[in-house]
Amino acid sequence: MDQQINQPPKVRATLYLPHAVLEEARNATVHLAGFPARMTLTKLVEAALRKELLRLKETYNDGQDFPERSENLKGGRPIAA
Repeated sequence: MDQQINQPPKVRATLYLPHAVLEEARNATVHLAGFPARMTLTKLVEAALRKELLRLKETYNDGQDFPERSENLKGGRPIAA
């Protein structure tokens, strides 16, 4: 319980996903909602993002955290390299 008290609050994020991916995630969440997994869509997405961020750090940044961004993300097409 103390661990939850010390964690920063969660924030709302809006993003677009392919319909099929979201439906599969919702299906998995409903199927695993009870004991023992007690899955929520938030838990599923957070775990997936953490896993992918770890992979990206290891692949592209020598396992280190990425530097803080100097500005917010802009909508639209991806930034060209």
